[in-house]
Amino acid sequence: MYLNNLIKMSEVLITAIFAACLLGGVYIYAYWATTSGGLEDENQNFIPDSWEKNFKWLFTGKTIIMLVLGLVIGYLIGSGV
Repeated sequence: MYLNNLIKMSEVLITAIFAACLLGGVYIYAYWATTSGGLEDENQNFIPDSWEKNFKWLFTGKTIIMLVLGLVIGYLIGSGV
């Protein structure tokens, strides 16, 4: 029973770490693409205008999304997974 819970918790930890790295990569790429001039950014908020139409929620909730992922990762590491 304990081993099954440990395996499930470690899978959640791996998924949370992967999601944090993936989203961090998206945010870094958006910043790099707009500062290098590869993509247009009229309002200078480091979000490409073409992405802002469809994925504005992803960039406006960036702080909360990364906070929740950080809390989940911290909790799972702290619990000894």
